[in-house]
Amino acid sequence: MLGGTEFVGRAVTDAALERGWDVTVFHRGRHAPPPGVSALTGDRTAGERGIAALAESGRGWDLVVDTWSGAPAAVRDAARLLSGRAGHFSYVSSRSVYAHPAAPGLDENGPLVTGASPDDSGDVPYDRAKRGGELAALDAFGDRALLARAGLILGPGENIGRLPWWLSRIDRGGPVIAPGRPDVELQYIDARDLAVWILDAAADGLHGAYNTVSRPGHTTMGELLEACVRTTGSDAELRWTAPEVLLAAGAEPWSDLPIWLPPGELYDTLHRGDHTKAHAAGLRCRPVEETVADTWTWLRALGGTPPGAPTARPSASPPNWRRSCWRPDGCRWPGAPAVRHLGAPKRRSCARVARRNHP
Repeated sequence: MLGGTEFVGRAVTDAALERGWDVTVFHRGRHAPPPGVSALTGDRTAGERGIAALAESGRGWDLVVDTWSGAPAAVRDAARLLSGRAGHFSYVSSRSVYAHPAAPGLDENGPLVTGASPDDSGDVPYDRAKRGGELAALDAFGDRALLARAGLILGPGENIGRLPWWLSRIDRGGPVIAPGRPDVELQYIDARDLAVWILDAAADGLHGAYNTVSRPGHTTMGELLEACVRTTGSDAELRWTAPEVLLAAGAEPWSDLPIWLPPGELYDTLHRGDHTKAHAAGLRCRPVEETVADTWTWLRALGGTPPGAPTARPSASPPNWRRSCWRPDGCRWPGAPAVRHLGAPKRRSCARVARRNHP
């Protein structure tokens, strides 16, 4: 396991250990490795010098799993080193590798982002970084490489601040701005379901690209937030607010209000992708209630703030856009009153952040 101490990497490690597999974790040493693994340390950003411990171990493995999201050269170096010592290479990629905007229902044969290279070693945009990582895996392992193109990833261990943000905010109680309509469909994957599928797929010798996400509409925004209310036992009141009201007030989808995107190209790209190939190959997705409850249990064990996610605990002082939405009738859908205009919607920022739906 290249990584293996946080979120998706940790989910893969835990799932492998539960099967009784022998697991080696190669990581930077910033976090304690999971109990029961063999650990090697190094820094993949340092080139070949950074993976010396991996090279000098002399060991071989049946499977390598890599979740790297930075410059593709790190994937290239590790994959080349391990190509003769490992039977299979699974790379956790992203549906961001598809050329933007991705049409609703786009499958694995859709057009891909251009300009990506496995040799990129600098600051690379996320979509090109992930596509470059795919190319690196394919160059080294060929038909022994599996590309798991994940969408939005949620679940225990999430250190990005999406579902933890909503749980933390709803736990505080009181009126809560709920974006858009409650029946808006969501498409995502629980990190643990992704991990189980990757291990099963590798054991079955699967290769090539798979969109590893739930079906569109596996849950809705309303079901997700109501599950947060039930799980936290909060007295929070969800106030459903029209997208145009939020955008006019200056709220940024995805960043100010995690997970949510207004209707349009970005929503279609993230929440309406094709899922049939991975599901035919055994991908199963647990109910949203279970994902929410287990994330809340994990979050409480940490004291409420996940590591590496500074936005996970909402500020007690709401930003201007939030104040502007607290008007008579609560800006509820669909009869939301006019609000003070705080600037044009920041669509560029929304697009940039929304496409980073990485593990």
